[in-house]
Amino acid sequence: MGVEAYKAELLSILKEKPSFSSLDMATEKKDGLMSAAFYLEKEGLVKIEKKEHTAHPLTKEGKEFLEHGFPESQLLEKDGAELSELTEKQKKIGIMWAKRYGWIAIKDGRIHVLKSKEVHPLKEALKAPSKAKKEHLEFIKKRGLIKETSEIEYKIFITEKGKHTEFEEKGGIGNLTHSIIVSKQPGELRFRRYNITKAEPARIGKIHHLSAFIYKVKRVFEDLGFEEMEGNLVESTFWNFDALFQPQDHPARELADTFYLEGESELPEEKLVERVKKSHEKYWGYEWSEKEAKRTVLRTHTTPVSGRYLSKIKKGGKKYFSIGSVFRNEATDFKHLAEFRQVEGIIAWEGANFRHLLGILKEFYKRLGFEKIRFRPSYFPYTEPSLEIEVFFEERNEWIELGGAGIFRPEMTKPLCDIYPVLAWGLSLERPLMLFEDLKDIRTFYKNDLDWLNKPGVI
Repeated sequence: MGVEAYKAELLSILKEKPSFSSLDMATEKKDGLMSAAFYLEKEGLVKIEKKEHTAHPLTKEGKEFLEHGFPESQLLEKDGAELSELTEKQKKIGIMWAKRYGWIAIKDGRIHVLKSKEVHPLKEALKAPSKAKKEHLEFIKKRGLIKETSEIEYKIFITEKGKHTEFEEKGGIGNLTHSIIVSKQPGELRFRRYNITKAEPARIGKIHHLSAFIYKVKRVFEDLGFEEMEGNLVESTFWNFDALFQPQDHPARELADTFYLEGESELPEEKLVERVKKSHEKYWGYEWSEKEAKRTVLRTHTTPVSGRYLSKIKKGGKKYFSIGSVFRNEATDFKHLAEFRQVEGIIAWEGANFRHLLGILKEFYKRLGFEKIRFRPSYFPYTEPSLEIEVFFEERNEWIELGGAGIFRPEMTKPLCDIYPVLAWGLSLERPLMLFEDLKDIRTFYKNDLDWLNKPGVI
């Protein structure tokens, strides 16, 4: 279906109703109709208003609870049932909430229902989040039953000029339309005059602001003698967590933060796995599970890339960096995205020390254009000591935190490469560019706003 046909369809819709919303467009036609709308706006035939709404779609668990009821509500039908008869969610989620609401009691390993006809206080909020009370909305969001997303709506209105315009789809290029033809007599066509000296400048292709900044970061590290690392977006929990000396019951592994995928991943060579296992069992004091290590995730940080490269190093004296996407199960807003980028770096050298780490980070940020850099003590699971890096941004007259760093713990690096110390850092990529570009919303990088993309980059 050509653009002229979409123009004709959109105009015919608008002649029947005062406005048409992009939210009402059929999915298979949405791109074509919106493209036609922007063309028609340039021709003065329609006007477009852009609005941004906050939406609260249900998560997978939210849909399950809406269809089958909350686990705590299900327990109201389990009077006298033994705990062993309950599902995992009824045991892990339902019992806790049902007891908080005063609906049940546990006696002699059985469920005793105290209030059998209770209506769940969050049922209506889950049915219609847009109509829910603020406190109920926040509650079901905390329980991971809804997500908060941003939704763009384009509302299209027909102009007076548009009301008197007809489009005919002839196929091919150079279709004749009513708006072009002034009069048509037998054997004669007369066209409206056009002034072609006032054409808008052509928009030429250019490097995206974010890509330009990535190239600059790469040049800085390459000038400092670093080699670039590359890795997988889909990882095993072995490389994403275990190889980094993060215990298997650590809160960071929860579904609330991590995107788990179906299927198991392969583990590396048996000797390496055994060394990592012994390190966990010796220093964390629990029984390490190979099955847990085989789970598959979208990587939550770029440090698995460092772990893989360290496992291949035979001796120290190596400097690596990487820039890549990471994924966190977070609600999208002006400062959070489910996918963002990290700048990773390591120096594997027995002669390295904490002052080297501070020096390389200062030099890196100075070359990016920040004059004032400071460090604050912090905590990360697999570095000790650990720190956060802050830069002073003159235009805002404030200190901004841009990343974390430290020395990998020997419990992590010894099983991988038998090298200690290893200096390491993980830095934000989007945040410093937001400072340079004076952006208030991280989503600007991915909205395809042509006015912003056409602006000269500051990098």
